[in-house]
Amino acid sequence: MPNQPNNTSPDPSEWTTIIRPSKGWVSLRLHDLWEYRDLIMLLAWRDISVRYKQTVLGAAWAVIQPFFSMVIFSVFFGGLAQVSSDGLPYPVFSYTALLPWTFFANSLTLSANSLVGNANLLSKVYFPRLVIPLASTISGLVDFAIAFVVLLIIMLFYGMLPTTAVILLPLFLLLALITALGAGLWLSALNVEYRDIRYAVPFLIQALMFASPVVYSSTLLEEPWRTLYGLNPLVGVIEGFRWALLGSTPPGTMILISAVAAVALLVSGMLYFRRMEKNFADMV
Repeated sequence: MPNQPNNTSPDPSEWTTIIRPSKGWVSLRLHDLWEYRDLIMLLAWRDISVRYKQTVLGAAWAVIQPFFSMVIFSVFFGGLAQVSSDGLPYPVFSYTALLPWTFFANSLTLSANSLVGNANLLSKVYFPRLVIPLASTISGLVDFAIAFVVLLIIMLFYGMLPTTAVILLPLFLLLALITALGAGLWLSALNVEYRDIRYAVPFLIQALMFASPVVYSSTLLEEPWRTLYGLNPLVGVIEGFRWALLGSTPPGTMILISAVAAVALLVSGMLYFRRMEKNFADMV
């Protein structure tokens, strides 16, 4: 007998992925980020390349901003205003704070504008939208690494070496990353709907600088205000850097409060971002 035609076909559910819009307060679906990890690294590298493309000084800009800020702060705050630096040379004192602060400020600026800047990508292909602000945030790690080498040179110039607590420095850097990403998720999602956000971000960053112990030490505050000051996550980050590198006053319970505040900021930012992402392609 002749062969009968095979009328069986594969189940469409085996090869079809159905994408549905999320509803209400949805799960974070962090496993999607792992599946798209290559895209995260690709976008992060693209941000780094674009940032220094056709620039005369290139990656030197990662050092110029914190270095000249250190010089200005040392002259006006350390010299003229005689702001206390906990007995440390003010240039080292200020640059150690400017290192994580610059990372936070640049990462926040990039992530806040990341969705609007990738409008064409959002409307053409599916991927977890969280990938975009995350890639913008971690791209700042390259600048951080370059600026960190300069800090070591400055410390050697003043005859200082990092303390043994430097092994905890990655934890404080992680705290800075969590803080920048949490704030960036809020602002990037809001920026899609309200374009005023991009004008408010520079003002917010400027206000946060003076609300954080960049040019002064948190030891100027007495308890319990110093501990409550830790509700600003950047306080724990900056004082943690100073303690780990310079052996300044230990942050104590303040770092725990800062860590809790940073995690709360990140979780709330992710939840709000996931709630709003179904509208990004229409509004961007």
